[in-house]
Formats: sequence, C-alpha cells, structure tokens
Amino acid sequence: MIDPFEDHCWQDIMPPDVLELYAHYKRDTFVGPRPALLAIDLYNMAYRGGANPVNEVAREFPSSCGINAWRAVEPTKRLFAAARAAGIPIFYTTGDTRDASRPGTIRATHRKRADALPDDLAIFPDFAPQPGDVIITKQRASGFYGTPLSAHLTQLGVQSLIVIGESTSGCVRASTVDGYSAGYHMTMVEECCFDRSDISHKVNLFDLHHKYADVMKVDDVVKALAAKKAV
Repeated sequence: MIDPFEDHCWQDIMPPDVLELYAHYKRDTFVGPRPALLAIDLYNMAYRGGANPVNEVAREFPSSCGINAWRAVEPTKRLFAAARAAGIPIFYTTGDTRDASRPGTIRATHRKRADALPDDLAIFPDFAPQPGDVIITKQRASGFYGTPLSAHLTQLGVQSLIVIGESTSGCVRASTVDGYSAGYHMTMVEECCFDRSDISHKVNLFDLHHKYADVMKVDDVVKALAAKKAV
C-alpha cells in the first residue's frame, strides 16, 4: 500500500531505501491560511512547438517544455478557475524585457540565449491575467529576488502561497525555497508544475515536498479552495 504522503509522481524513480531515509519528514499536507496563487513563468516561450516531445521542439525552441507544458494546461486552467472562484489574490511572474532595467550580463540561468520572438515572455493566452491580478517581472530565477512580490503579499495579508508553473527544477524551485524562507506556507500543485526533464521534475518535487513545501494533487487543492470560499 502506498503511503499517501508519498503518493506522487516520483514513485517510479524513488527506491524504498530513499523513501525510508526521508520518512521523518512525513506530516499532514494542506493549503495554508490566507493563500495567494503564484504562477511562475507561464509565458508563451514554454509552449513553443506545440504538444510534442521536448527533444523534438527543443531543436527549434530550446526554451520550450513541449508536451510537458501542454499536459499541464487543463489542470492549470482548473486551478485558476478555483482560485478566481475563491477570490484569492493571483500573481504571475515573467522575465523583465525593459532595456533600461536589464543589463546584458544578468540572466536567470546559465542557459545559452536563443533568438527571442516578440511575445515570448507574454503570458500564455489560456492563463491570461484578469483585472486585479499582478504581474511581477524578474531578472533572476526566484520571483522574490529583486522584485516587489513580498511587499504586495504583505500589503494583502497573504500567509500562504500555492505555486505552479515552470520549470520545477529552476524558477519554481527558487521561488518556493525563497517563499518558505520568508515564512510563507508553501503548497505546490503537482500536475500544474512542469519541466523540460521528467527526472528533474520528479526529483525536485520530491525534494521540495519533504523539505520546503506541501506537494498536493490538483483535485485536493481545488477542494481546499472551494472550502475556503464557503467559509
């Protein structure tokens, strides 16, 4: 019988001895009080090339997450709908494209830069921001580093963050660790996070779940948001 705490996508790669090593992290998982939704880098660039294998689309679009991004579209739409119905604040992050604020030496990662398309960093249309949503532009991986995100959250009285987006091993991880370090209860929605590499996705979710965040299924997060709306 699978332990509910470990009933996630990493089951097929984590051997029993590793699960045993991390057994002392076991706890109840939940969506914390006064939550906000933090959508990390759901921009057009991640979806370039369509719902095809990542290795194929990466030849032309090296920043695309291919099929992994597209598999997350429907669960993410469900989550956005639940967040809007519950009336919680919604934040997006994307890259800063302003020439005056973006010295050429500053990059989020060491990945080689490809030729950019004009709308690469615009939010993917399926998740278009609505009036009242906040778009945070950033130059580094974390949505917190060098941005006004913490100030917005403090002003709104946010105590918990629900994190989604890409990539699990990169900007999502950096933002989640920084959020935890800042004192927020962090929840990650498994089906709404994605990466170019399945292994990186699974290993990082496993690590974040045990150390810094509650990884939950989208069904459970949607139910939790519905319950908060009803209160």
